[in-house]
Amino acid sequence: MRVNGQARRTIVPAITADAVTVIDQRWLPHRLDVQTLRDLPEVIVAIRDMWVRGAPLIGVTAAYGLALQMRHDASDSSLASAAQALVAARPTAVNLNWAVRRLQAALDGLAPGLRASAAWRIAGEMADEDAAVNEAIGRHGLPLLQAVAARRGRVDVLTHCNAGWLATVDWGTAIAPIYQAQAAGIEVHVWVDETRPRNQGASLTAWELGQQGVAHTVISDNAGGHLMQHGQVDLVIVGCDRVSARGDVCNKIGTYLKALAAHDNGVPFYAAMPLSTLDLSLQDGLREIPIEERSAREQTHITGRDARGELVEVQLVPDGSGAANPAFDVTPARLVSGLITERGIVPANEAALRGVAGQG
Repeated sequence: MRVNGQARRTIVPAITADAVTVIDQRWLPHRLDVQTLRDLPEVIVAIRDMWVRGAPLIGVTAAYGLALQMRHDASDSSLASAAQALVAARPTAVNLNWAVRRLQAALDGLAPGLRASAAWRIAGEMADEDAAVNEAIGRHGLPLLQAVAARRGRVDVLTHCNAGWLATVDWGTAIAPIYQAQAAGIEVHVWVDETRPRNQGASLTAWELGQQGVAHTVISDNAGGHLMQHGQVDLVIVGCDRVSARGDVCNKIGTYLKALAAHDNGVPFYAAMPLSTLDLSLQDGLREIPIEERSAREQTHITGRDARGELVEVQLVPDGSGAANPAFDVTPARLVSGLITERGIVPANEAALRGVAGQG
């Protein structure tokens, strides 16, 4: 997609195969900061501390992290310990585990001397695959917006968190159909949930939509239900970090409340799901998906730009007040109108999901 009018991806490998550059998303929208990651510890910090975030991008970044480690030490013990450390960096997003295990399996059968070049090549292939998958998700989701536009001349979409190109290598998941609709000449407007506590909607989704020239309005997290009650939302499209075999969707905290409001008001609720996000080993997403509990400081403090243009952190709560910060929630399959995958839109049930995954 575009930054300041120039096409780019979120992660760019060095031609020397010894580093990758990423956008440090902690400073958006106020500052575009590009960081170079040269080794496994730097990659782990970038994933854990959310310089990069979004399930697909985390997976590809981890693959490059493993490739960088193979340049340093390609032994069996190094491969195993690096994979373990990467998977532990963010426990909820299944793409992280999927990407690391896929690369680890490919390297296990190779002699140590061949691992570094093979790992770098495979990580690059995974990045290209992610961009192609997300383009396909956009293509399959486009008819949902076309149908609304044919009926009323425009489309108002509500989204939660950031599932745009910043969360992937390119295109995004939930935002990909919106970008495809824009390219098709459809008048589309996006209601952007601020998505407390990290404000990925207000800071990231709004920024990338603005860069791409898509009309949007930032709203408080509590405003979505009101807009749905008054007919101002045509459909909800969100991303996901993990989907259970029966179609339960794990996504950024607050997604479940949007699904409840959509169900109560007859608004279609879709999740954009790369098949790498499907976890067929889990049945009951509500009870089996691990929910990351992040630092309370994300809840108690916030960073913004002051009147002088400086980035400052301020405290929101009284001294001594405790804070809980679960990062994700799970939307039951019964509230999901459909899952937009790279192979088409499927119902949120086990038979359909196993079928689209080739395990039916």
